[in-house]
Amino acid sequence: MNDVAYVNGEFTRIQDARVSILDRGFLFGDGVYEVAAVLDGKLIDYEAHLSRFERSLREVALRSPTPLADLCEIQRELIARNGLREGLVYLQITRGAAAAREFSFPKDASPTLVMFTQEKNILAAPAARTGIAVKTVRDIRWARRDIKSISLLAQVLAKQAAVAEGCQEAWMFDDDGMVTEGASSSSFIITKQGVIVTRPNDSSILPGCTRKAILALADGCNLSIDERAFSVEEALDAAEAFVASASTFVLPVVSIDGDPIGAGIPGDRTKRLRELYISFARVSAT
Repeated sequence: MNDVAYVNGEFTRIQDARVSILDRGFLFGDGVYEVAAVLDGKLIDYEAHLSRFERSLREVALRSPTPLADLCEIQRELIARNGLREGLVYLQITRGAAAAREFSFPKDASPTLVMFTQEKNILAAPAARTGIAVKTVRDIRWARRDIKSISLLAQVLAKQAAVAEGCQEAWMFDDDGMVTEGASSSSFIITKQGVIVTRPNDSSILPGCTRKAILALADGCNLSIDERAFSVEEALDAAEAFVASASTFVLPVVSIDGDPIGAGIPGDRTKRLRELYISFARVSAT
């Protein structure tokens, strides 16, 4: 169904939802967002998402028009009104609409709060069985990638470049040739020695909520963790590779730029990590 949205304190039909053309999200990309998964009508790992959302708001000096403690109940109500069983909830706050288009923070604007839901087959996604192909692209994003900003043009271009090559995700690399993250996911490799390698949290990547949970679950696969940068060449020599995000959970990467990873099929440890994360997701559901 998913035809009900929440805009500035009111539930409304998607086709009736409106924000001003002077909204700073529309004009400047001046806002932040969060996406949380929904399973069985419940929010997954919500506290981690709320904590990251609060941090993003703080880093751009943006206030929520609604107490953060109330957001969960609003999202639950939105899920119920849309009859959503499996999919995603999108939450966005911008600095709002001002009388004039000026770059500096306006004094006369109230923040805009928007939420909507989207159905998505996460648990039985075909890509979990087949794996996905990745295309590498140069990372052209701004320097504060740790903020979940709505300014996503660089990610849009990266994802489109991947789609144009028949790939499902892009892995971005920095000026040193080291992988930062995916266009909409965290990037991981598993070495032949059984070590998960993923870039450490800093301003070069988004601190992924699913990433955090995966690293905590690694022990269940007898995997150790090495948080450091890795190159595309190292990834191609890895035993396995995978991506993780709230909208996909864990997906195996079977090729990069047309070259296979390992045997070119989903690896057993990646599949096990996905199983462990799904179990975690059900336990963490609220």
